[in-house]
Order: sequence, then structure tokens, then C-alpha cells
Amino acid sequence: MITPWEVTDDVNYKNIMENFGIKGIEEAVAKLEEPHQFMNRGIIFGHRDFDKIADTIKEKKKFAVVSGMMPSGKMHMGHKMVVDQLIYYQNLGAEIYIPIADLEAYWARDLSFETTKKLAIEEYIANYIALGLNPEKINVYLQSKNEGVKDLALRLAKRVNFTEMKAIYGFKNETNIGHIYAPLVQVADILHPQMVENEKLGIKGNKSKVPVLVPVGIDQDPHIRLTRDIAGRYKDFKFIPPASTYHRFMTGLLGGKMSSSKPETAIYLTDETTKSFKKKVMSCKTGGRETLEEQKEKGGMPEECVIYEICAYHFMNDKELKELYEDCKSGKLTCGNCKKQCYEKVSEFLTDLKEKRDNAMEVAQKILE
Repeated sequence: MITPWEVTDDVNYKNIMENFGIKGIEEAVAKLEEPHQFMNRGIIFGHRDFDKIADTIKEKKKFAVVSGMMPSGKMHMGHKMVVDQLIYYQNLGAEIYIPIADLEAYWARDLSFETTKKLAIEEYIANYIALGLNPEKINVYLQSKNEGVKDLALRLAKRVNFTEMKAIYGFKNETNIGHIYAPLVQVADILHPQMVENEKLGIKGNKSKVPVLVPVGIDQDPHIRLTRDIAGRYKDFKFIPPASTYHRFMTGLLGGKMSSSKPETAIYLTDETTKSFKKKVMSCKTGGRETLEEQKEKGGMPEECVIYEICAYHFMNDKELKELYEDCKSGKLTCGNCKKQCYEKVSEFLTDLKEKRDNAMEVAQKILE
């Protein structure tokens, strides 16, 4: 493993995995001929039933991947890592489903359908295509317009009660009913592809054949558990409980979690490489020592460095990352030079992405039409 961190050694992650039955990813990954680098680097660290997906991939059988988007803010580098996974699975032959949670945005964020559609096209779908997702092989839809998903959500609603929803999502008495119902639409988003793919394959009746994978952060596991439970309770269609993988959150530039609502913490995919942007990158939290002399003597701590993490997630192959790690640990590389190199890589990436996004905008608009 290239990265210095071992996710399962982290107290919070380890406790969650032990308490809720999430398995480590290593054994399942061993079944894959070419695992995604996130799997090799401990960035994707846990799963539910991914071993079954790995078997499906090995046998070259059909499977689907679902990854929803909430069109309520800007995309940042943390979102890019999800798209990277979708591209990986698309290249392995998966059907990619991307529900746009405009109903949740309306009920929970008070955003209009016009606003969420515009955001979905210009900020998300265009970036997805620019990052390399094949627009001809994705199933993108607005929740508010997908009658099949809404119909399934109505049927699934009978299999869960308010006490369970309150325990999972923390709903209060003053929570509007739409907000309470939104998770059930998302459950339908995850289960619905099995029905669609069966129809494509000519499988009639309620025999479920096509497994579904949902790549998420660990904070979404309660929702995955609910979806798996409801899949088992709903006997009208023999759903295969969805599989899931769990990835680390990207650290914010100043530490903590990278957030769309806090510009100082995030590198947005639409950032311009201005002086202020350079200052933002050069102000990143690092694993450097207090003084240059101490850095040269003791070396840096890449496992605590945001710059190292950005490179590990997005910009370096194994050889480059190993060299960066060793140069940091030995004290050969100073934080200032490391930040400068990272800024140059990010700037080049964002400049190239902007050109691709501009070219993708027309396609993105047509997808929802």
C-alpha cells in the first residue's frame, strides 16, 4: 500500500466498521485484475457485498452503479473522486445511473426546480463529462421527472415507519413531510435500476438478476442499511440488496472536511487560477515541522499533510507518490517547494478541465432534454 495511513486503524472508522458489519476491502479487491488505485491506497477501505460485484466483474456479467447528486452547490475535488470511480466502473461495462436529487433539494433546501436543473447541468453534468465519463453510456434523470422511481418510492414507503426514519435521519416534529419522504425516493433510486436492467435483458416477472453497487462515504451507511432492509421487506420484486463501497472524505485545505459551503476549505472544479487561488493552495495545512532546520533533521509527516493527500487522490502514480513520501520523510523536500509543485499540477488540471467543460456544456444540456 502506497499511502502511509491505514484507514481501519482510525478509531472512528474502525468503530463504525466493527459496530455495523462493514468489511475491509482487501479480500474483495484481490478478485479484481486491475483494482482502482483508491482501493490499493486505502482510500476505498470498506464494503458491503462488494465481493459479489467483484465476482460479477470477473465473470463479465452485467451490473449497475448508482451515484446520486445533490445540485445545491459547487463541485470540488472531493466530488471528483466519486466521478473517478464511476469512470472506472463504466470502463468495466457497468450501467451508470445518476439520479439528480431535485426533490430533496426542493423539500430540504428550499431550492426551486429551475435552480436545481441549471446547477445540475452547468456545475455537475458538464464536469462529469469533462472529467471523462462517457455521456452516451450514462442514465441521468431528475427525480421529479422519473415516474418509475416515484411510483416505486410510493410502494416502498409502506415498508418503513416514522420511528425508523426518525432514528436514522434525526427528523423532528417540525420537519416537513417532503423532507421525511425524500430518503425513500433515494431508496427507489438505488433499487430501480434492477427493474430497468431486467427489462433490457428481457427478464420478466420479479426475478432480480442485475446487482447494483453504490459508492459512498461512510456517513451514508445508515441510508445503505435502510435500503438493504427495505429491499428484503419488499417481496413484490426479489431485489438483490445493493452492494456498497466506502471511501474516505477528502481533508479540507485547512484541515477538517472539504466542504462546498466553505470556499476556504475546497478546491472547486470551476476555480480560476488567480493569485487568490494560489494563496489558498499555498496556505494549505501540511505535515511540516515548526522550523526549516527541524524539517531537515526529522523530516515531514505526509500522513498529516493535505498537499500529500491531494497528490495521492488525484495527481500522482505509485512511483511519483512513493518518491514524494520518501523525500518528505527524509527532510529532502520542504513544504514550500511541495506546495508549489502541487499548485502547478492543480492549475494545469483546472485549466484543461475548463476547456473540456466548455466543450461539454451543450451535451450536458441535451442530456436532460
